[in-house]
Amino acid sequence: MSEPLSLLREFHAARLAMLLRHETGARVVEQYDANNTYQYIIAREDVHLSWLAAAIADLGGVTEPAPASQPRPAARGADGWLDIAREDAADAGVFVDAWRPRVEAMTHARHRGMLRVILGETLEQKRFFDQAAAGQLDLLGRRPDHVGQRVGKVLPTRWIE
Repeated sequence: MSEPLSLLREFHAARLAMLLRHETGARVVEQYDANNTYQYIIAREDVHLSWLAAAIADLGGVTEPAPASQPRPAARGADGWLDIAREDAADAGVFVDAWRPRVEAMTHARHRGMLRVILGETLEQKRFFDQAAAGQLDLLGRRPDHVGQRVGKVLPTRWIE
């Protein structure tokens, strides 16, 4: 297997693991604004994975199937979800720190550029998680001043029949 293909497959697997972790986190994070941010991040990660899968296919490779997602502990108390956000912020930082040197060492400019974009967006996701962990809720934009904080919570499953 070629070096670029091997690196892209490894990066894809690591990114997929993060996506699965964020999906399980979204089931635990019940606060509306924080959950909306998780949904936004998950959607971007889906896009990243599609880019990676296309690059891997262009090199003649295939992606590994998704592993089983690992459950996350339930948030304890009304603000327990803040710990989930802290963990995800730390994970994003570790991911970028681990991958940046390897990405910068790549000689294939198009793949290096794609991975740089993904790393940059991962840092943006880290910023969202850090802000959420600090209790900031206007992560995707501010509501008008006359609109109060939302009450209630997001359900852990999307469809109930």
